Amino acid sequence: MIEIENEWLKVGIERNGAEVRKVKHKKNNLDYMWTGDQAYWGRVSPVLFPIVGRLKDDQYQINERTYKLSQHGFLRDVEFDVLEQTATSADFIFESTGRFIEVYPYEFKAIIRYMLNDDSLIVKWEIVNENEQEMYFSIGAHPAFKIPLLENETIEDYGLQFTPAADKNVTEYELTNSLLHEKRNINEIKTLQLGNSLFSHDALVYSNIDKIMLVSNKTSHGVEVMFENFPFVGIWSKYNEEDGSIAPFVCIEPWYGVADRYGTSGNFKEKFGVNMLEPGQTFQAEYKMKFN
Repeated sequence: MIEIENEWLKVGIERNGAEVRKVKHKKNNLDYMWTGDQAYWGRVSPVLFPIVGRLKDDQYQINERTYKLSQHGFLRDVEFDVLEQTATSADFIFESTGRFIEVYPYEFKAIIRYMLNDDSLIVKWEIVNENEQEMYFSIGAHPAFKIPLLENETIEDYGLQFTPAADKNVTEYELTNSLLHEKRNINEIKTLQLGNSLFSHDALVYSNIDKIMLVSNKTSHGVEVMFENFPFVGIWSKYNEEDGSIAPFVCIEPWYGVADRYGTSGNFKEKFGVNMLEPGQTFQAEYKMKFN
């Protein structure tokens, strides 16, 4: 595991998936990330690429050829190389070099950068189109934060506070059989209290949100996830149908992309929320997690 730290935070990142697995706050002695317990969900903060969510029938078409690809894509399971590391930052790189051509017909380079700034972790993505044609893709984050943070708290003590993007309409979506449906437009978003029934129908999805704060009604401890200009965000926890409970974590997931809509044509170039990159060009995006 690669570790970076400053006077506030100590962060552990696995080369597999370039995935953050641990964030320890050195001043309040709290661990903020989900443990990755396989009994609930074995991941902690995977990077989703080249799709976010599920495709209809787990397949898509490009240039009249059909490709199979499972939920969230494959980048979360590849081994990254360390491009550069300092005490407070680490850069990871993965180059496709033909390894996924049977499921994704593009060559690409992915660079994921982690940088500490006081009590915040900044995450930067770069996707390079290494083809002589336009490249289509989605990319998303999936960090899972432990709840409750303290032993004397419960999941119900926590809520999510939203900051919508200025001068944009917020749309709420719902997932049915993992496919996206537009639910409603929202003029005002109130604090969303966490509870066992909240994710009984899968993740909650919104457009045009700039920031979500995970807050406790008992302490000042929580997490702020800032992702200005990201078109979508997902919120999720693992729901147990047998006892009607959720896992002791919540994911706040900034996305450049989203699951297929129910009525999709399957043409990847027409996919709702897909990104297009010109030959030789680089896509860049960043988000920040502040640990209070």
